[in-house]
Amino acid sequence: MGVVNLARVDERLIHGQVMMTLSKRNGVNSIFVVDDVVSNDKFMKGLYKSAGSRTGQKTIVMTLEKCKFYWDEYEFKDYSSILIAKTVNVMYDLVKHGVPMKELNIGGIAQKNPEKDILVTKSVYLNKEDALKLKELNEDYGVEDIYFQATPSAPKTSLKDVLKKFNL
Repeated sequence: MGVVNLARVDERLIHGQVMMTLSKRNGVNSIFVVDDVVSNDKFMKGLYKSAGSRTGQKTIVMTLEKCKFYWDEYEFKDYSSILIAKTVNVMYDLVKHGVPMKELNIGGIAQKNPEKDILVTKSVYLNKEDALKLKELNEDYGVEDIYFQATPSAPKTSLKDVLKKFNL
């Protein structure tokens, strides 16, 4: 059975030194990019697979539904993966589907709606709905360590501290 070594939400998906550093984590042997748009665009899929291969790890780009299928049918085989998606919602959907993860890093989310999204760290905007989903993942689904950190060298901000900004 495979394992999600680290889950990360970052709109940039695979990029620069962040992925080079994260891909060197103990036990990591693959990167799973879960994004419907990228997976269905041959050119973009090729770019992300190429970028991922520069880390030295096998890189698999798939849709959300294919990721669920891959878990249901193969339990991610023998991969110890970094699982990356652009949104909290994708991670929420995967965990609720049964994909186990213990650590979730929120790295970069841009502001979408100025009326709902608040800046919770230097590189993350979050709305109350996503904050509630993260709280639920932590409290009800065993995602033990949820934190906000744009780069591995940046300070971590805990989920608890972010939830305070929403009075949760």
